[in-house]
Amino acid sequence: MEYEISNLTNREVDTTNMERVIKEVSKELDVNNGIVSFVFVDNERIKEINKTYRNKDSETDVISFAFMDEEINPKTDFINYGEIYISLEKAESQSIEYGHSFDRELCFLTVHGLLHLLGYDHMEKEDEIIMFGLQDKILNNLGIER
Repeated sequence: MEYEISNLTNREVDTTNMERVIKEVSKELDVNNGIVSFVFVDNERIKEINKTYRNKDSETDVISFAFMDEEINPKTDFINYGEIYISLEKAESQSIEYGHSFDRELCFLTVHGLLHLLGYDHMEKEDEIIMFGLQDKILNNLGIER
């Protein structure tokens, strides 16, 4: 899976483990011809996005926007899965709240957002068990634990 990471904040971020997570998701789910964009934002921006597109006037940690939904672009031979917005401020506060590193939280949000783009959700209990199990497996495979 190809990816692009844009940072719209002033915070410098080491994306080494995040990139490992993207590769592990690609391997685990056999996603080879896709492209995903990640955008780092602050709480103010993700709140605006959440209000505009989800009608929720609150900050959130990650929002995924699916694009072509498995249609291969004939010009590139890639599937543009979409964009994932991650609030670095929210990731920081959640890492403190949950008692693990910022890096671990960023990796969790990365896999969570990717799984949403790839069709997983956690609205029903059975789906939650599948999605969260896959998240844990991917992070554990890489030694990224709480």
